[in-house]
Amino acid sequence: MTNHFDSVCAAYRCLLRGSCPSQSPGDLAAAVVPGLCGVVPVRDRHSDCPCQSKGSSDSQSCSVTSSELSCVTLTLLDKISSSLMSQSMPPEVSSYLMEVHRVLNQEMHVMAKLVHQFRAEDQLISHLAAKTVSTYIVCELQMSGTLNPVWQQTCVQVFHKPSPCNELEACMWSLTDVLKKLLKGCHEEILGRLLAAFDPSLSALYSTFLPQESTELRQCEVDFTNTGHWETTACALLDLLEVLTASRLTCPAGVSLQSQRLTVIHASALLRMADSSLKYFVKKRVLLLLKNTLLHKAGEDAASGAPSASGPTDKLLSADMMALADSVLQALSANWLQRVEVEAAASFFGGSSRARGDGGQKPDYVMLRAVSLLVLKAMELKILSAGGAGVGCAVEVHGYLLALSGFLRQRGVPLKEASHRCCWFSLLFGEQDDDMMEAAKALLSMFQHHRRSSGLHGVAAAEAACASGGNPHCHFLLLLHNISFDHSILLDFLISSETCFLEYFVRYLKHLRADWAGFTFACQRIEVSDRHHALTALCDGDAAPLSDKHETGTWFGQDQVQSNLSVQPTALTPAGDDCSLTRGLRLVDYGSSEESDIEDMDVSEDSQETGRGNMGPGLSVSEEGRLSGLAVKQATSGLPVFTAQAECKPSDSTARAQTEPSSALERGTRGLYPLASQSGQTSCPNTTPLSRRMPHPGSETCTRAVLCLSELREVVMRLQMKKLFPYNPLSLLKLLAQIETLNCSHNPSEGNK
Repeated sequence: MTNHFDSVCAAYRCLLRGSCPSQSPGDLAAAVVPGLCGVVPVRDRHSDCPCQSKGSSDSQSCSVTSSELSCVTLTLLDKISSSLMSQSMPPEVSSYLMEVHRVLNQEMHVMAKLVHQFRAEDQLISHLAAKTVSTYIVCELQMSGTLNPVWQQTCVQVFHKPSPCNELEACMWSLTDVLKKLLKGCHEEILGRLLAAFDPSLSALYSTFLPQESTELRQCEVDFTNTGHWETTACALLDLLEVLTASRLTCPAGVSLQSQRLTVIHASALLRMADSSLKYFVKKRVLLLLKNTLLHKAGEDAASGAPSASGPTDKLLSADMMALADSVLQALSANWLQRVEVEAAASFFGGSSRARGDGGQKPDYVMLRAVSLLVLKAMELKILSAGGAGVGCAVEVHGYLLALSGFLRQRGVPLKEASHRCCWFSLLFGEQDDDMMEAAKALLSMFQHHRRSSGLHGVAAAEAACASGGNPHCHFLLLLHNISFDHSILLDFLISSETCFLEYFVRYLKHLRADWAGFTFACQRIEVSDRHHALTALCDGDAAPLSDKHETGTWFGQDQVQSNLSVQPTALTPAGDDCSLTRGLRLVDYGSSEESDIEDMDVSEDSQETGRGNMGPGLSVSEEGRLSGLAVKQATSGLPVFTAQAECKPSDSTARAQTEPSSALERGTRGLYPLASQSGQTSCPNTTPLSRRMPHPGSETCTRAVLCLSELREVVMRLQMKKLFPYNPLSLLKLLAQIETLNCSHNPSEGNK
């Protein structure tokens, strides 16, 4: 055994160096076979070692066990197959490995010995065997295009009569790994043939573990979940299910196979798994799979190298997504949300320990986002399938939103700390950009459908949407608040392909163009919410949650506050440091190239301190309430404060005036509320300082939002003129210019002062 072990190790070291082993191909193949003949029981491991009777120091050289020999042998075989597959070796080494591969395959029948290792009691050996087999299968498929019949027959037999064990998990893992490698390599034809070969057996496998009826599922739990393998088996089932779904979305092959539709076919059983007695991490995996399936993002990591299908030929895909959405909504109607478990977030990444002495632990937001986005996307698909108007459907959607809000409140989301119902969107999705954009897009579709079906328009429709937390104008303004109205972050979103921001942004701008009254109403509501939190902080001395006397029994506390109070930064974002932080950090520095115009995008330290500004002793709370945020700065510092004005008409970015700040306060003010002349806007004469006039409710938020969009239009235009923008932005630029013109037409006083 020691000789075989030394030969295998020496050959592996030679391959790592990129050289041929000293043995002939036949000798190396012969040295490999003993390591695949099975694991010797523990009590017999050293019985065949001649050194054991000597009791000498030579006994250490015979301490190699059959388990160690098996692990080293499997590692060597995996290295041989991966080297042939990648063609990374020199020609003479590749020829040598091809001969070894031929001898092992034709003379030694190595595949039968490899799949026999699937049954090993040692899980490490079973997993290494599955890994080696998957590499071997892909290598054969690429070289000869043939599917190994021994591996296929073994997996098919196990899938037809499954029971949780190492052999079943190894079969599923090897098939999953083969599918992942084919997806990354874009081998669409080979992938189709492989799936067709396993289609009936995979359908039988999932019908056993995920039956359609709940009574059958309970019987399955009695049979399987009591075994120690069940959690591992469930995770292997979910991994394979995700890759099968990804194969349908990435490489559609005409009519989809039943194995590619298993997530939809067994959606009801998967939803029942999510509220069953299984371990929490398994239920979390189930919900993430369902969410990604509805978002067409299943198996993104597995298919990262494969191009997504531009025009899917799978005619059943849309119908299947609708069926999955119907399953989710039916579960909602049956009080499924109330049975979904959400644990407290772990105190460290990937761990299960909880922070000690912390009475206010946060819930698991990954789980909450998965459930919420699953519900929102299902409602969006339901609305799109309904097509036209329908009051009944609108009432149904409103009821689902209320059910979702109750679920979030019961699971620990601090909704009562917000004074505006739409703030749940930012509280829940603010930490995950891709989920935020998907949720915003779904909520926009739901709002537009509700407006059509209810017959409400303008302010009336906005009020109804705010009552259920579904106003898309509020969601967009909250997004701008969270990024401190920084247009460069919006630019990062536009250029990045990691989110659906471009699709959402274009749809929202079209909606904004047609619903300006709803937008101004949302600006007022957001400012009312900010003032409410600001006054609460002033009265309590900190940003404590709202007292009980302000709560109304709905999701949030009282949201009716006097509209003549000053606007403060949003309660969801710190007022001082967060603004400077988000403006200072961006994915790409678009002003760093030599051809780019110089822009002062940062906030100086002096201006940060000024922005934090402590209130002077001469100001009472009532006087502070009558002043805007900038007026308070002027009253406490005695220095002039510059204000932002809305653009009167779209202007040429090349004709804008460049002004240099004369003080740290001016630089800081320009970072928070940029001057019109700095953003390419036409500054109007005789402008009245903000401290000397009282802005109408919502004007400051509206001005900052339009100013942010104006700055975004200019930087996109500059990049497009220099041919640095990754796609044609003309339609986007036209929409942004129309928003600026629309703002001027509704606010002529800001351009005529």
